[in-house]
Amino acid sequence: MQKTILITGGAGFIGSHVVRLFVNRYPDYLIVNLDALTYAGNLQNLQDVEDKTNYRFVKGDITDEVFLRNIFEQYTFDSVIHLAAESHVDRSIMDPAAFVKTNILGTIQLLNACREQWKTQPEGKLFYHISTDEVYGSLGAEGFFTEETRYDPRSPYSASKAGSDHLVRAYHHTYGLPVVISNCSNNYGSHQFPEKLIPLAIHNIQNNLPVPVYGKGENIRDWLWVDDHAKAIDTIFHKGKTGATYNIGGFNEWKNIDLIHLLCRIMDRKLDRQPGTSARLITFVKDRAGHDLRYAIDATKLNRELGWSPSLQFEEGLEKTVDWYLHNEAWLRDLTSGAYQRYYQQQYEKR
Repeated sequence: MQKTILITGGAGFIGSHVVRLFVNRYPDYLIVNLDALTYAGNLQNLQDVEDKTNYRFVKGDITDEVFLRNIFEQYTFDSVIHLAAESHVDRSIMDPAAFVKTNILGTIQLLNACREQWKTQPEGKLFYHISTDEVYGSLGAEGFFTEETRYDPRSPYSASKAGSDHLVRAYHHTYGLPVVISNCSNNYGSHQFPEKLIPLAIHNIQNNLPVPVYGKGENIRDWLWVDDHAKAIDTIFHKGKTGATYNIGGFNEWKNIDLIHLLCRIMDRKLDRQPGTSARLITFVKDRAGHDLRYAIDATKLNRELGWSPSLQFEEGLEKTVDWYLHNEAWLRDLTSGAYQRYYQQQYEKR
């Protein structure tokens, strides 16, 4: 069945993987990728699908009410998959207002646009909101986040995402808007902006630069292969229960320092260095303000009700990730030089 789906934030790390999956898997769907192309948006991530007949790109800001009204008039969207967000915790500490604007105001503008367009015929429509496990706060040594865990955000980023989650649920209960929410753990894989831990470490090790690790590196995260996350989003989009929340995790906890040591061993092997060479680059730095100790997702509900489970063990996924970055040095050079930000003007404005 023909569907027109708006995917927000589709030029970003996770968003580009979701766009690619939907464009390639569902040729009868028209996929409209809406992205503001801020620093983390990179259309080079989608060069392999940009000429597909079922793909469109639109540059725009989800906080702009007039712009959204116009694009919703141009297209009759059956669904919205909402990934657009400011997502880097360190940046949220430096500029909380930017996170409130995009993550809360932007979400409510999208909700209003969907409510207006779908008010006479909500059947078959869906607003799918992608969120984070960080809304749940910090865990101790034991236990897991479930869909019933009380919200306890600890950073401006997680507080802004918690606020957007609450708004989505409020629109469902107040206005009957058909919604679904998923909260995921830390993603890793190809095309991730190199401010995040794994691509930053790969880049720095390759260039013999210090590899910064917060505190003593004892913070624990659950890591999820980004392609597995995209497949989970596909599963929830097509099979999820309206009004429900699903947690997506990798069943895969690692201390930051243990992850970095594993990455160093892989890099030594890939770069034909003596064992232990890369580990000498590890540099402990002052801990992040309000740094949550441990996140761990219980994705049992998603597995039991919808049949999803992660496909890769972390060691295999990390090997694939390292290989991708080592074989795509031009992509990384464009990011570090800023050349990637000219791709839109070169490829799209002339169309």
